[in-house]
Amino acid sequence: MAKSLHLRVWTPDEVILDIEQVNWVNLELTDGGGIGIRPGHAPLMAETLTAPVYYEDESGKHMLFLEAGILQVERTRVTVLTNGLANVEDSEERPDDEETRFDRLARALFAMLNAQPGDSVDVNAKEG
Repeated sequence: MAKSLHLRVWTPDEVILDIEQVNWVNLELTDGGGIGIRPGHAPLMAETLTAPVYYEDESGKHMLFLEAGILQVERTRVTVLTNGLANVEDSEERPDDEETRFDRLARALFAMLNAQPGDSVDVNAKEG
């Protein structure tokens, strides 16, 4: 069994966090509950809320406040695809932007899932 996780948080424009040797990750899902992920967690894909993401590595506990996104857990890898860091004081999304954000995240996730190891993924490419 794996002893650590590889946590990657990225947007369609940039990688916010890419860290190995993570002990656990905690975040909030849209179904109204939180989830704790440790090495050996079952594969999962879910939608996340605009909320803090907590994780622990060898240097201690950390927190990122992220916009809503998509979580993917597979073997020893935890990936969160988001629109970016959220402003703690303005955490509500504007309804008119929600569909556009979801479409952009979905395109990026689709590109990531279809990429072969070592491929460069253009997450801003529009489907034709």
